[in-house]
Amino acid sequence: MTTRFRVIIVGAGPAGIFAALELTRAGVDGILLLEKGPDLPERQRLGRAASMLSGWGGAGAYSDGKLALSTEIGGSMARYCSLTQLSELVEYVDETYRLFGAPGEIHGGDTEAVARLQREAARLDMKLIPSRYRHLGTEGCEALLLRLRDHLAGPVVTRCGTPVTEVRVADGRVTGVRLEDGTEIESACVVLAPGREGSSWLAKEAERLCLHTAINPVDIGVRIEVPASVMEDITRVTYEAKILYHTRHFEDMVRTFCMCPHGEVIREDLGGLYTVNGHSYAHRATANTNFALLVSKTFTEPFHEPIAYGQYIARLANMLGGEVIVQRLGDLRRGRRSTPGRLGKGLVEPTLREATPGDLSLVLPYRYLADILEMLEALDRLIPGVNSTHTLLYGVEVKFYSLQLKLAPTLETEIAGLFAVGDGAGVSRGLVQASASGVLAARAIAACLAGK
Repeated sequence: MTTRFRVIIVGAGPAGIFAALELTRAGVDGILLLEKGPDLPERQRLGRAASMLSGWGGAGAYSDGKLALSTEIGGSMARYCSLTQLSELVEYVDETYRLFGAPGEIHGGDTEAVARLQREAARLDMKLIPSRYRHLGTEGCEALLLRLRDHLAGPVVTRCGTPVTEVRVADGRVTGVRLEDGTEIESACVVLAPGREGSSWLAKEAERLCLHTAINPVDIGVRIEVPASVMEDITRVTYEAKILYHTRHFEDMVRTFCMCPHGEVIREDLGGLYTVNGHSYAHRATANTNFALLVSKTFTEPFHEPIAYGQYIARLANMLGGEVIVQRLGDLRRGRRSTPGRLGKGLVEPTLREATPGDLSLVLPYRYLADILEMLEALDRLIPGVNSTHTLLYGVEVKFYSLQLKLAPTLETEIAGLFAVGDGAGVSRGLVQASASGVLAARAIAACLAGK
């Protein structure tokens, strides 16, 4: 049986949700939102037993809920629009999040204090990228997404638990999608917003449809956990410090990512593949702060599988540690595994209690490990205490980015009427720019439909 809609959106993460919202604001009707994972109430009922990345709300439903109000952080939207346009989109997205319940408080607004940190970081051969943040907290994310869901329930037809297997194309133009059960749904406008969870599917579809692509960097590293007091001079000013460092030996770029003041380390279940992440609650605090250290590597020909490579490293950690491995920095430097007894002697109590004490040097390639250890030494000059014997490292943390599709400034692919947005399309790496990409594509679609 074949049905028809004016616009089909594949994926109900931030990019897909904001695309749907913007289309409704433009008065477009006949919108179908398809999501392979469960609906949000079902995800809330299942909790972390459900996939953390799949379902209504995407990865954002269980994220730390930091809204980076910056053109430099959280994606590559500047490839497709001017900085002026991107600034307008960031502000527009921020206003929308506020409308649906994001808090008024902004972190990182003390420009003088941030500038002092930037100067100190530069003196130590590091770059600190300033940004303002709103922090929803994990529980705040779910509440805000529920309000968005309820708002869209009338004008948008949403089908969860409905995987899309194929994009249908004829004569260089999109004609719709085919579902897993064989149902075909027609539309002249399709927005692909599969998120990180669907990036592998999108890469295969791009190959089948002969779309031009480029390889994104592979980001692999660890999550660091230290006493919150160690990080307070940084987090009090910036909340989340984005710090970039190029190592002396390999000249690789290492960056801090997803800083969670007074937060906790969490395990991510990627369909039976376990990685590590972190989050902070808005109204609950721990004694620790955690953040990721990620090594970004862009590989050359004949390498074409950044996702498979990251999965391989994660599987190795799972093989050796059951799921997530935790190790004291002092043990790592001494070339020995951590044990429950050695962790017990440490001054940092792990917030991810189910992590297995082990040896990350048996998991991470030498180059990645050397880069991370050098970055900790460099950071210690800016943040004394972070390179302590007692610092905890959890592994591995992997960011799976899809191949970059060749896109027009409207985020339309080389196939007419087919758009690609969000993290899964290699356009964004965070809530704000993912949402902004959905808005940008939706505006182009609305203008096109209005002209017909």
